Amino acid sequence: MAVQLAPVPQPLAVWNQFIARQTETLILREKVMSLSGDSFDITLQNGQPILKIQGKVMSLSGRKSVYDMAGNHLFDIVKELLHIHATYAAVDPSGRKLLEVKSSFALLGSKATATFTNASTGAPESLKMKGNWFDSAADIVDEKTGFVVGRINRKLLSGRDLLFGQQTYALTVAPGVDLALMVAMCICMDEKNNEGKGGGLLGL
Repeated sequence: MAVQLAPVPQPLAVWNQFIARQTETLILREKVMSLSGDSFDITLQNGQPILKIQGKVMSLSGRKSVYDMAGNHLFDIVKELLHIHATYAAVDPSGRKLLEVKSSFALLGSKATATFTNASTGAPESLKMKGNWFDSAADIVDEKTGFVVGRINRKLLSGRDLLFGQQTYALTVAPGVDLALMVAMCICMDEKNNEGKGGGLLGL
């Protein structure tokens, strides 16, 4: 049975055009053997594509560019250097920071905090991502309300995925929450947990 998440009390968004009208499950699938660097497609569970992510070969910051299906450049995800804890940011094409994701140490599992200005209200927001990444699951929780706004499940689907190191994620997003925002958080979390392992959706 499909996971259903409760609607949030007010919209949570950086990109208003991607606010979910109902519980949506996205599939993030890494492209196998891409010649242009790491890249992957993001679709709804029914197969409808909504976002494309393209990696930059030999980029020190691991820059990944995110586009909508009309080819519009929405934002880049970059690793920010010179931080004690691993920190990633989503920046718009002009370089303005829209979202910051900072990791913290946890004895059991992984933790990260995302901060951004809510495009719907203009208020600062903070989301906590916590879960045992090694068991391939994490919840994203709104610190103000305690609502679970997103749930990540990492799936190893087939022998072909294993052979090529391809990764596939299911990302469930609550009604009223920005799909692109949740995707950006998932990618940042994946990259943090693959540092030093030579892999991951952003594998540097």
